[in-house]
Amino acid sequence: MVNMDPAGYESDLGSWELKIYVTDLKVERLLRVKGDMHIGGVMLRLVEDLDVAIDWSDHALWWPKKNMWLSRTRTTLDQYGVQADALLHFTPMHKTLRVQLPDLRFLDARVDFSIKSFTAVVQLCKDLGIRHPEELSFCRPLQVDHLKRNYKNIGVSPRQRARDAMGPIVQNNISSIGTPDGNKPSSPGVEDGRSPIVNASTPYSTWDGTPTRAGYVNTPNVPPPAPYTPSSTIDPDSNYSLTNDPTLPNLAISPPTPTLEAKNGLLRPRSLVERARLNAGWLDSSRSLYEQDVREFDLLMLRFKFYSFYDLNPKLDPVRINQIYEQARWSIMNEEIDCTEEEMMMFSALQLQVNLQSNNPLPERQRTSADDDIDSELNELQATLEGTSISSMNAHHSITHVPELADDLKFMKPRRFTLKSFKRFFFVFRDKRLSIYKSRDDRGGEPVLTINLRGCEVTPDVNLSHGKYGIKLEVPNPEGMTEYLIRCDSEGQYARWMAGFRLASKGKTMADASYDGEVKQILDFLSMQHPAPGAVISPSQVDLNTDDYVAAKFMRKLKSKSQIVQRILDSHANVKDLSHIEAKIHFIKAWQALPDYGISLFVIQMDGSRKEELLGVASNRLMKMDLTTGDHLKTWRFNTMKAWNVNWEVKKVLVQFEEDDVQFSCLSADCKVVHEFIGGYLFLSMRSKDQNQKLNEDLFHKLTGGWI
Repeated sequence: MVNMDPAGYESDLGSWELKIYVTDLKVERLLRVKGDMHIGGVMLRLVEDLDVAIDWSDHALWWPKKNMWLSRTRTTLDQYGVQADALLHFTPMHKTLRVQLPDLRFLDARVDFSIKSFTAVVQLCKDLGIRHPEELSFCRPLQVDHLKRNYKNIGVSPRQRARDAMGPIVQNNISSIGTPDGNKPSSPGVEDGRSPIVNASTPYSTWDGTPTRAGYVNTPNVPPPAPYTPSSTIDPDSNYSLTNDPTLPNLAISPPTPTLEAKNGLLRPRSLVERARLNAGWLDSSRSLYEQDVREFDLLMLRFKFYSFYDLNPKLDPVRINQIYEQARWSIMNEEIDCTEEEMMMFSALQLQVNLQSNNPLPERQRTSADDDIDSELNELQATLEGTSISSMNAHHSITHVPELADDLKFMKPRRFTLKSFKRFFFVFRDKRLSIYKSRDDRGGEPVLTINLRGCEVTPDVNLSHGKYGIKLEVPNPEGMTEYLIRCDSEGQYARWMAGFRLASKGKTMADASYDGEVKQILDFLSMQHPAPGAVISPSQVDLNTDDYVAAKFMRKLKSKSQIVQRILDSHANVKDLSHIEAKIHFIKAWQALPDYGISLFVIQMDGSRKEELLGVASNRLMKMDLTTGDHLKTWRFNTMKAWNVNWEVKKVLVQFEEDDVQFSCLSADCKVVHEFIGGYLFLSMRSKDQNQKLNEDLFHKLTGGWI
């Protein structure tokens, strides 16, 4: 029974006072509540008590001490465990987040801080007109110190949160600014449950130094971030162009030179280990931004996390293609991925063509052969990136005919083998099996060596200036990987064999419809690296800032700026006829052809071992690699994986394959990051051609969550 006092009001028996801090008004309220009161009722009573004519519909209760949102409005205080000593914050769920795009531009975006960060990325990408948001994620901006040693928990990066001369900018539920090792000094008003101290005299500064709202540092000579107001939702499946909305910057065309602030934030890893440490900044997709200590006006980077780009379409994806191109460009410029000098000049030439064509987008017109060529290029790119055939209509091999390659090639097996240098043998490649004979005449007999290439690793070893067309094969065996080196005599021969080996590594034969496209792509990639007969643009016609076109290691090697400019212009003659989007597509294809493309690295320690090793995660496999050289020591294919999970008590990832079980701890990032890469690639592999396919967020979290 409810006890009633003589006046007819409910008795306060069993009630207690709950302290709630209203961040918008910077006031505290004490509400008398009972444990069986549901969260929705608490918020309603609070709004009635405030009696302020404000739209409170976007507000929710946040519990700082427990680091959690009380988002289930029908759940009671008792069920959440809220007691009289708790301090809750009544704060907006949507807050301003400073986002750096792959092209290094900054935007101010209104983001929901109360939902899973994966969902927040999905909503942001919808506003920006980027399809397939499952390929992207948020990561914290790191500093050089983060590359010097392993940090399992980055915490809040100093670059992530703005400071001014008087300390941290005042924010709602302000947490202390994290140090590189994730340790944070105490901050009154957060850990001890007291209200945050608000200093009304704290100066707020914009980028030009004029007073404004909180969140930015007074930094001289740095332009303000581009305005971003997602007032209207962009349908990424429509033909909407961002240039049609004057409130949005044109994200399909990027400035050739980033801002000074963006340049100062670039990191250039000097080793494979430092490359691995770059992956420490990824946020947990299954937790909200607030739960991960991201606060209003903090800076996060939006990046393509998974190198499995799906259904690229020049009509629907001008923004997406541009942002992929820009991320590829900066990964090469920052030396996150290796390339040769000839390849660097080719990338610079394509970048120059993109910049020259940026003011000449394709006008609206009837479909022409050029448009068909673009679609063909995208189909080939799609086939390579996904490892599948775009259309079986292009297959010209009959089912009964199994193609084969037979050539005289040079061969060497490094280490523990009688061959000390390359020797010429006769090779026959058929149905994923490579047979090696002493000579063409010996083909009818027993081969010297037979290699099953299913599940192998294929790496190009090409140097055009030296006429070197090499292929490195790493073939799995019970102990690890066996390495073989093959040298071809010509580009055509190299392209045919390289394409066949690549298909074999994916479990396919040369009868697959994508074989011819693979050969053509390899030849196109090589042809763009050849010196052109002569430049079509003279150095006096362009003002090239070589720092924006050539990675630092090549700048140090070539030294002379005029020499670098001339090399770029000579290479540009090979791509001068490409349109704006064609140049970007060629750039992406060339990036994808690099040996280290699509491999995300982590420093790990295998169970039972004290030695640090590298783990590479690709779209279809895991690789144990040498920490110094990057040599592949062991490869496990996802198609042989039975289960994977995380032991949260000891922070170890367990992956069960048909051949063996792999358990390791991750030293350079949280183990959840590795698990999310594995589950994320499996999720992406399940996408179909169905245009009505909806993004299954529940399945994504089931595959990436890390729970058995």
